[in-house]
Amino acid sequence: MTIKDTGPRPHSFDIESATKENRNYRAVAWSGRHLQVTLMSIPVGGDIGLEAHPETDQFLRLDAGRGHVQMGPAKDDMPFESNVSDGWCVLVPAGTWHNITNIGATPMQVYAIYAPAHHKPGKVQDTAAVAAADQDDEPADWSVQGRHALDKHG
Repeated sequence: MTIKDTGPRPHSFDIESATKENRNYRAVAWSGRHLQVTLMSIPVGGDIGLEAHPETDQFLRLDAGRGHVQMGPAKDDMPFESNVSDGWCVLVPAGTWHNITNIGATPMQVYAIYAPAHHKPGKVQDTAAVAAADQDDEPADWSVQGRHALDKHG
């Protein structure tokens, strides 16, 4: 199933199937003016990447696989820990450092919802390394960014 980001127009798709079928590290599935949905596939032993979004709450849901969540006020102080699996969600308050590591034997299939948008509409990044090196991954000019502070990465 290939999802085409329609920008801020009405859209619907089977998010569970799309998430499970996604094989890319990150694929932007929908970009609204105030919210964005991405699909992620994290390989065995991989992680989503240590980060904090200063002004963005984030919702993540696992549709396949197993993960270990860590969160806290600083990248070297993450006292919240939880193991999660299919059907579990992870709720990340703005400004919280967080990471999810795949501890299972299969890829961890995740979707993320956050506002405002953080990525270029329709952006697909095959691997975490490609995502980290991507210099063309800014939200659309039409997205509402507010006073958006830069994300922090570990």
